Amino acid sequence: MKRSILSAILSCCLLAACTSTTAPSLPLVGTWRLISATTITKGVSETTDYTKGSSMIKIINDDHFAFLKHDVNTPKDSSNHFDAGGGSYTLSGRQYTEHLDYYSLKNWEGKTFQFTVTISHDTLVQQGLEKVEAENIDRTIIEKYVRLASQPVR
Repeated sequence: MKRSILSAILSCCLLAACTSTTAPSLPLVGTWRLISATTITKGVSETTDYTKGSSMIKIINDDHFAFLKHDVNTPKDSSNHFDAGGGSYTLSGRQYTEHLDYYSLKNWEGKTFQFTVTISHDTLVQQGLEKVEAENIDRTIIEKYVRLASQPVR
């Protein structure tokens, strides 16, 4: 009897030692619609409402991301502004790093952008530094996305 109790305790200890203690990863995979974006440049803050005038989505799978943005009301003269990019990413805890491999503006390609991300219910907020010397850009950005309802949470 003592031997079986000791064996059970030892088994539980071994199982507990083998269990990962890392935090579960954020449910980042899915399709997200940008609601608003705030840029802070040299202390000046500007917020853009993406529920009016333009629309942007970000699609994230297990190891890549892509974003697509366009004007909602396309002008008749075909001057619709379309923006797209994507690449690989890494996620470690709340630290989300995008490696921009493709972008409509070549000066941005090959750049890495680090963000802190939080997810609460269906809302994703990413905040970080956006710096592209060739474009004279050095600013903090805060983007707020909402998960599109058709996407399952993993």
